Amino acid sequence: MMSAKRKKSMRGKSRKIPVEVEMTPETKCGFCTNTKCCTYISQEIDAPRSKEDFDFLLWQISHRDIRVYKDEGSWYLLVDNACTHILPDGRCGIYDDRPQICRDYSNDYCEFDAPAEEGFELYFDGYKSLLKYCKKRFKRWGQRPY
Repeated sequence: MMSAKRKKSMRGKSRKIPVEVEMTPETKCGFCTNTKCCTYISQEIDAPRSKEDFDFLLWQISHRDIRVYKDEGSWYLLVDNACTHILPDGRCGIYDDRPQICRDYSNDYCEFDAPAEEGFELYFDGYKSLLKYCKKRFKRWGQRPY
């Protein structure tokens, strides 16, 4: 992100002089242009073990804006739905009164640095990818009932 100082040229017109700003955790959010954080929630779920568990996940992931992932041994349901308090410029509209979970969030390493799914153990972005995994994990996946 660059800010600019105005300086008068010899003709009396002002021109912008770029000023470099070092990216630190305190300034990183100002570099982000697409509001990558606060656009989804993740809810930890019980680890699926049985065919029935995975069939239920297939039903969940069949809904819009739902993804499933495994990270650091735990399973999560990810709901793509932005926070209603994000302002058009990407800032938080309730910053002074934001919930504790928002206050505890660290941007030391966030989606600005790399997409979160790149670090997940498993990531399913839709029905097809989860079904493929189910068929590989359970050799008799197609046989019903469970």
